[in-house]
Amino acid sequence: MARSTVVNFLTGKRVDRAVFVDICEKLSLNWQEIAEFDRETALVSTQETQRETSNNYADWEEAEDVSTFEDSQNKPKEAQVIDTFYVERPPIEERCYWEILKPGCLLRIKAPWQTGKTELMSRLIHYIEKKGYRTAALNLRDATQEDFTNLDKFLQWFCTILADRFALTTSVEEHWRKSIGNSKIKCRSYFEKYLLPSESPLALALDEVDRIFPNREIASEFLGMLRTWHEDAKTRPVWQQLRLVVLHSEIYTEVDINQSPFNAGYEVVLTDFNQEQVLSLAQRYGLSFDIAKVTQLMAIVGGHPYLVAEALKQMRQQDITVEEVLQTSHTAWGIYSRHLERHWRNLQSNSELACAFKKIVLANSPVEFNSELNQSIAIKLNNLGLVKVSSNSVMPRYELYRQYFRDHFQNNL
Repeated sequence: MARSTVVNFLTGKRVDRAVFVDICEKLSLNWQEIAEFDRETALVSTQETQRETSNNYADWEEAEDVSTFEDSQNKPKEAQVIDTFYVERPPIEERCYWEILKPGCLLRIKAPWQTGKTELMSRLIHYIEKKGYRTAALNLRDATQEDFTNLDKFLQWFCTILADRFALTTSVEEHWRKSIGNSKIKCRSYFEKYLLPSESPLALALDEVDRIFPNREIASEFLGMLRTWHEDAKTRPVWQQLRLVVLHSEIYTEVDINQSPFNAGYEVVLTDFNQEQVLSLAQRYGLSFDIAKVTQLMAIVGGHPYLVAEALKQMRQQDITVEEVLQTSHTAWGIYSRHLERHWRNLQSNSELACAFKKIVLANSPVEFNSELNQSIAIKLNNLGLVKVSSNSVMPRYELYRQYFRDHFQNNL
């Protein structure tokens, strides 16, 4: 079973009906009670179900020390099913486990879309829960446009989510009404009075932090606040209780560098899979793979975690070859159509990036930096995962991207 399918199940996204039933049976869940079916697919319909399955997953993890993540022999059989498709990228995981135990930690996980940030975050959360820490994972995409009306509304939403997570009796609205000072002071005092005081530290993971970047006032103030909290841990014991994990693809540059969390703490940049990791994953899928086939696959999709896993999943499920998967991989009906279409939509919303990327994919060799393609634009494309940047030039990150976007740009001339 594909790793991505299991992740979709655990996060409440649509999965095939037969697969959904199979996972429920492995988790000892009654699928008829927790699902609503349409004609073709099954969708987990309640947040309670997501929490229940996530908690079951957490219970399976043996996290007394870092080495237990390497040892699947001591895990229940169900845990081995879930863990089978997670590929560790040493020394990334071990360093994260080490960093998150530090008082006042600020751990930043940076990587493009669909490269494993959220999965790594989940493993960190499960690991630290076994250490007795309180944990909360908050995805900023859960905030509505109304929550982004202004800083005060956003911070109330932020605190309300955490208050609900820990079933706090003092409401955020009441605290806001009785407290003095601006919204950042009220948010700080809410943490100091109700969230941080405890025998166990609080690990707070913020996913998709990029979501706030378009809201410049909120982004600058909120990110500056996170940096301040991290700095406060150096002198104030109460803030040593907090462990911050920030997941993002880009770096917000509109805030003073001395107030930014993106140049503080410890940064983890997720890397692509190497040949050995791709070969290992293929073998876990039960595929008869060798280095030659790995090389053939990686020549098109590199070591991109999602692109590799999706190809292996299709080969296993449809009993097809690497050649058959790759033959239509760059087309609108290929297995990567949704992934590629999303990148295309993002480019269409930014004409400067689209124009620069067009030059890159239409070129037959790496494009050197010039007045039309400067390093700043190249870095933005790199943060999106679209290009590889060297000291003085840039090229498409994967051959798949060159083929797909070259066709699209030529058809839209």
